[in-house]
Amino acid sequence: MISHSHSFLSVPKDGSYRIVNARVPADLVPVLAGAPAIDGITDCELIVENGKVQSIGAPNTLPATPGLATIDLDNGIVMPRFVEVHTHLDKSHIWPRIQNENGTVLGARKAIEFDRERRWTADDVRQRMDFSLRCAYAHGTGAIRTHIDSYGKQTAISFPVFAETRAAWKDRIALQAVALFPTTVTVRDEAQFRNIADIVEKNGGIMGGVTAPGGQLSDTVDQELDRLFQMAAARGLEVDLHVDETTMTHVRTLENIADAALRNRFKGRILCGHCCSLSLIPEEDFKRIAGKLAEADIAVVSLPMVNMYLQDRGDRRTPRLRGVAPLHELAEAGVRVMVSSDNTRDPYHAYGDLDMLEVFREATRILHFDHSERAWTRMLGAAQAEQMGLEQHGLIASGQPADLVLTRARTFQDLLTRPQFDRVVLVNGRQIDTTLPDYRELDDLYAAAPAPAPALAG
Repeated sequence: MISHSHSFLSVPKDGSYRIVNARVPADLVPVLAGAPAIDGITDCELIVENGKVQSIGAPNTLPATPGLATIDLDNGIVMPRFVEVHTHLDKSHIWPRIQNENGTVLGARKAIEFDRERRWTADDVRQRMDFSLRCAYAHGTGAIRTHIDSYGKQTAISFPVFAETRAAWKDRIALQAVALFPTTVTVRDEAQFRNIADIVEKNGGIMGGVTAPGGQLSDTVDQELDRLFQMAAARGLEVDLHVDETTMTHVRTLENIADAALRNRFKGRILCGHCCSLSLIPEEDFKRIAGKLAEADIAVVSLPMVNMYLQDRGDRRTPRLRGVAPLHELAEAGVRVMVSSDNTRDPYHAYGDLDMLEVFREATRILHFDHSERAWTRMLGAAQAEQMGLEQHGLIASGQPADLVLTRARTFQDLLTRPQFDRVVLVNGRQIDTTLPDYRELDDLYAAAPAPAPALAG
């Protein structure tokens, strides 16, 4: 039985109605580009028929719709369903059985290694992935890209589970997967690298990798990146990398990536996540690197909640270095930028629920998206959808499915002050159940957990 007990309205079940007295972020509705807007929001009306947006326009400009039900939003904001471009569904929700003993990147990595080796069966990964997707779906997300740990035997376990999950969810959330492994594998273990590439290609995935894990620089990084880009090009794969997730300013592999992309004339999409040390380097170095990123058309995604959770940790001291990528300056240099959740309830981040509206709310505060002339509302999903090649996501347009999030918030200040727990989510014009799954569903994954990971000092 579908329950909408937390929703502020009920939408006709046939997927046909007119929405009046609505407001939309102007930059997320192409047909309204240039329309009068206050704080980036413009008034509009929508006609939805058989689950699709039939038309959208300024108030009192659309044709009459006799006999069609009317939904009055009382100036509430309407958004397209959200898009997440950087998550870790395979790691999610393991915190109750394996914690990060000191809150650092190293602590997270050791805990994950311990848990992955002992507990990541196909059933375990499948159950946690599905739980995560149900959370994201209830919050209003329509597309997700996840990184998949591709270490040893785990690659052959997790990618088939992802493929099954993608098929099961295809009518609700569009899914993409990226292979995650140290880029040193590309030159130190040719057989393993080819096996990863085979599995990625077979499952329609994306070539990934992490440069300088834990801030440990490799003296073969340029060779590693050449090998990675060449393999991706040969198989027609895109590239999505974890980069410089540290506040150590000498770790700057982002420039190596840009140089390698240009050197190899790579034509596919490239995304670099984290890029924490970029926020701390001298201005002249930043300008040079940003110029190369723009030339190579490399996009950058910041993961503000996780980066601030992990970076500059110390015992009984307040963090000074926050580690969020300089998105304002990158955008000014012509680099495409975006934000996303990253980890949820695992040793890399003890919190989070795959709620993109929460990510945007926190990013606005952390990265100062407010008091800016730039169209940061694209960070809700349009920028991510473009990076993922998903044309029907992140925007509201005629002829597309009515995949929408309706709120009572009338301004961005309203929208970002409260969590919008009563939001209404529409998928193909029909209202979905936004009841979140209960954590108790996962209790069986924790009950028989082996002893916790040994202390770092050991």
